[in-house]
Amino acid sequence: MTAALVRTRGLSRSYTMGREAVVALDGVDLDVPPGSFAAVLGPSGSGKSTLLHLLGGLDRPTDGSIEIGSQRLEAMDENALAVFRRTTVGLIFQSFNLIPSMTALDNVCFPMQFARVGRSVRQNRAWDLLQQVGLEDRAYHRPAELSGGQQQRVAVARALVNNPQLILADEPTGNLDSLSGAQMMHLLAELHQQGRTVIVVSHDPRMLRYASHTIRLLDGRVVGEAEYEAALALAAGEKGLP
Repeated sequence: MTAALVRTRGLSRSYTMGREAVVALDGVDLDVPPGSFAAVLGPSGSGKSTLLHLLGGLDRPTDGSIEIGSQRLEAMDENALAVFRRTTVGLIFQSFNLIPSMTALDNVCFPMQFARVGRSVRQNRAWDLLQQVGLEDRAYHRPAELSGGQQQRVAVARALVNNPQLILADEPTGNLDSLSGAQMMHLLAELHQQGRTVIVVSHDPRMLRYASHTIRLLDGRVVGEAEYEAALALAAGEKGLP
């Protein structure tokens, strides 16, 4: 049996809001094999983005463990987490998070500065990645001069600059029209076919066409398909009440 690339045990995250404790994740156990395309589904507030932020080292768990390869994230200090984010994981956000004053090429180059990669190597690598996502003709355009789909492809290229083994995408189609969203799913599927492990948080059921694994979340817990579909049907019925 192939060892999991991503493994969590008892993963929990709670927040204090005023006088109340809000549980975002509640004892999540996951095993994601290397080379998987995992789709994380769930309604708003189910804990999807919280899970992704924990796997990406952007947040710390309240309890439980996270292993990415041989690395234990909950045991790392901030410096080690920064190195982990730079070398192991590529992050793609719904809001793109591009730097407005930089061109597409410079946005893709930017993460490599922290890895002390030389300027010419940075630019060559960024140019190759923009070609890979079909944006070489927009290399010198700033984000405001690009469509939403083009900005998201720049964000994908940026996520790939340090050749990460794990790609994490948080609602990558959420701010895109239907056509651009379909193109983004196809691009993520291509990355998976190239051998990368991809974990995508999404509301979009079309993502299931590409997924080799499906993770369903309700109220911070991983649930089976039957429980998940029953909860969605119940919620839809309640919305339809007069």
